[in-house]
Amino acid sequence: MPETTLKIRLFGEPILRRKAKLIQQAALFHRDILSKMAQLMYAAQGIGLAAPQVGVNEAMIVVDIGSGLYKMINPKVIKKDGSQVTEEGCLSIPGVCIKVRRARKVTVRAQDEFGQPMTVEAEGPLACVFQHEIDHLKGKLIVDYASFFQRMKIKSKLEALREKAKDEELSEPKTKSCKLQL
Repeated sequence: MPETTLKIRLFGEPILRRKAKLIQQAALFHRDILSKMAQLMYAAQGIGLAAPQVGVNEAMIVVDIGSGLYKMINPKVIKKDGSQVTEEGCLSIPGVCIKVRRARKVTVRAQDEFGQPMTVEAEGPLACVFQHEIDHLKGKLIVDYASFFQRMKIKSKLEALREKAKDEELSEPKTKSCKLQL
């Protein structure tokens, strides 16, 4: 795979709405991309990042809520339990926070960066972050969970982001403080 410039893509960029391609076999360049994604996530003070958010249309995520870094290939939620509502932000939609209802507990099956199978059971904030990032792999964003009223309230912010996404000169996103900044 050619060298890809990794930068956080903003709302309005088409890659954020595409379904990410499954990875048939983990390779060295996947490990490199996952490492660069983790660096970018930390630099942006996020706690999760999906490959489409950095311009890579493959099923990979990185997550770290402070308890250790997860690098996952082809992650899939295989079990859900309970319910929680959390205010979420997104590095691709800076300045927007949406209350999202998600499962309180999840079991995620994936491959690690070396292609080895892994299963993670998560609850609370970690479960929320996994679900948020896996949504990105399906082309789903937090704004899709917004009520009509919420959409009207953030419409101008989303339009401004769409315009900014059209410009290739993207600056570092300024984030609003949400409970979970993903």
